[in-house]
Amino acid sequence: MATLRERKTYREQVLHVLYEAVEGNRLLGITGARLRSDLHVADQDLAAACTYLAGEGLITVDWEPGNTPAMVTLTHEGIRRLEAQEEAAL
Repeated sequence: MATLRERKTYREQVLHVLYEAVEGNRLLGITGARLRSDLHVADQDLAAACTYLAGEGLITVDWEPGNTPAMVTLTHEGIRRLEAQEEAAL
């Protein structure tokens, strides 16, 4: 099981990989398989990160059987959060 620091890192990584992949377009998404491949995380850690972020209203997840993300998309709130972070970094 991941530590608290690892879980927080996975959540941020999911958001950033997703944002970069869809270029801020909430109509697009990426597969859970691509997220898992890009992030090199265990299935249970990816599922936990996606569940948390969906609960926060930052992403939506279509689930496959076995608690595996099939398709993940950013919500409007998720895009706003990442854009705010991007602006703050400038």
